[in-house]
Amino acid sequence: MELDIKGCSFFCSWSGGKDSCLALYRALDNGGVPFTLFTVMNQVSERSHSHALPISVLRRQAEALQIPLRVRFASWETYEAEFIAELRRLKADGVAVGVFGDIDIADHRLWEEKVCKAADMDAYLPLWQESRLQLVEEFINLGFIAHIVTVKDSVLDESYLGRVLDHQLVQDLLSKKVDPAGEAGEFHTVVTAGPVFHHTVEVTFGPIVKRAGYSFLTCS
Repeated sequence: MELDIKGCSFFCSWSGGKDSCLALYRALDNGGVPFTLFTVMNQVSERSHSHALPISVLRRQAEALQIPLRVRFASWETYEAEFIAELRRLKADGVAVGVFGDIDIADHRLWEEKVCKAADMDAYLPLWQESRLQLVEEFINLGFIAHIVTVKDSVLDESYLGRVLDHQLVQDLLSKKVDPAGEAGEFHTVVTAGPVFHHTVEVTFGPIVKRAGYSFLTCS
């Protein structure tokens, strides 16, 4: 049975991309009360893990959402410990639920439930086990705007960087047999507008950086 979060204070595990954004939208639509967005930043690059977004972009997203942002800095080795430490602080502030945007990777859900349990919280995954394609189409149909900012080089070339996630792009991905939700890290996005945003998030795209088998579109 899906967790009833109506009236519950929650934090959203915030990547800045489409899945965490749609999960936030669902949590709000189901009556949850947002307390904060929470992002763990890479302590070396000072950008978010996976999506490589700078804190300036995350702060502009939070401002447009009118939800405060909390960040912690960690390596992959210290990620879990830092995550739990922040959740315990949030629990002390009265936060009862963590909202996550994972769709169907079981190990991700197990980890999220573990870190929430360590802070005596519940994990809420409103997208869980729904059709990947239908979730992407829902995101687009709701009016959200997202740009691809990271691609896995073995799956997509850098020409996809900067493209808006729209129905045409979904068809292009499907024709290449690429998961249109990018659930396994084929690509990542940054969301700049949509029904839960009070104004458009200004993002400037810069040079492409290649690292560890991925291409990143610099954002500022």
